[in-house]
Amino acid sequence: MTEWFARPVLHVRDVETSLRFYVNRLGFTSPWRYDEGGRAHVAQVDRQGCALILADTWPEKIGKGLIFISQNVEPATREAAIAALDTLRAELEAKGVLVKEGSWGYRLLVVDDLDGNQLFFNYPAETASGEIARDEA
Repeated sequence: MTEWFARPVLHVRDVETSLRFYVNRLGFTSPWRYDEGGRAHVAQVDRQGCALILADTWPEKIGKGLIFISQNVEPATREAAIAALDTLRAELEAKGVLVKEGSWGYRLLVVDDLDGNQLFFNYPAETASGEIARDEA
């Protein structure tokens, strides 16, 4: 069996500045970067299985990214999922990150990066049993 691993690219004005935001304020790590001419042009950031690539290579695409990020929690209950998002919100706000409420047919926690790319964290949809509805592919 072959598994795929996706790393979406977020286009940013300045990779160095974006790296500081993602690492220092959003809690990501940066396992690699591509430097040229003494500055980073592409870098990867990771947090808890979420990998994103930051790049300054296509200026016309800066700030147009939108990423849905889901959290898998155990036990898989609505209460646990809400508590995980509340904890994330408190962590980010304590670091000075503006966290907004949003909606896409359901409630979202929304974080804009420095260039306007958006990270959408979805609150759980509830099934009749009270369990969290999971996407099955």
